[in-house]
Amino acid sequence: MNEIPNCPNCQGENTYFDGSLYVCPDCSHEFNAESAAAETTPDVPRDSNGAELMDGDSVTVIKDLKVKGSSMVIKRGTKVKSIRLTEVPEEVDCKIDGSSIVLKTCFLKK
Repeated sequence: MNEIPNCPNCQGENTYFDGSLYVCPDCSHEFNAESAAAETTPDVPRDSNGAELMDGDSVTVIKDLKVKGSSMVIKRGTKVKSIRLTEVPEEVDCKIDGSSIVLKTCFLKK
């Protein structure tokens, strides 16, 4: 039996096949099985502008960020050198002011 894929847009399980495309009733996204398989491949880490990030890159923070569990604030425009990629594509590990911190890539630009 053919298994119907989850929606690549919202990960909804209510998708159905409508002749030539799969349709998600939750978010109204239409897709075909080949594009769904291609979209579920692991992502490469990308910054807020879509540039690919690699180990050792230097990035800049684009927004003031409060650090959880601390009174520290990472100011907009802070340059971060030598980032390290993590297993999660949306996060990078770095050192700021001697503290090891994990930052979301959506708040960084190359």
